[in-house]
Amino acid sequence: LPLVESGGGLVEPGGSLTLSCTASELVIQYYTTTWFRQAPGKEREGVLGISAVGGRKIAADSVSGRFLISRHSATNTVLLEMNSLKPEDSAVYYCAVSLHNNPSFAISDYAYWGQGTQVTVSS
Repeated sequence: LPLVESGGGLVEPGGSLTLSCTASELVIQYYTTTWFRQAPGKEREGVLGISAVGGRKIAADSVSGRFLISRHSATNTVLLEMNSLKPEDSAVYYCAVSLHNNPSFAISDYAYWGQGTQVTVSS
């Protein structure tokens, strides 16, 4: 798989978690990278994205101010730092890459996906 997510787990409400998206077959800094999530019974939704050129970011309103995205070329990784977690943040989180320079939450824009990592926010 070109992308592998890690870092998921169980965390209490108000806690923090950092997810990693590591690329093994591509140079991730050349791609727009976006984190998506999908909760049971719901559609996959965009969370945070970062463009290949310029590092332009987009964020869903539901996570703005709580989640951060960063790219680390040395480790070929994109991180999703999640703070002040809520039970409604529970979902399988996926990273995906696109050759479009402008990040979007349109699933059809993304050519490669990871297998996902489960995040559960519960007391």
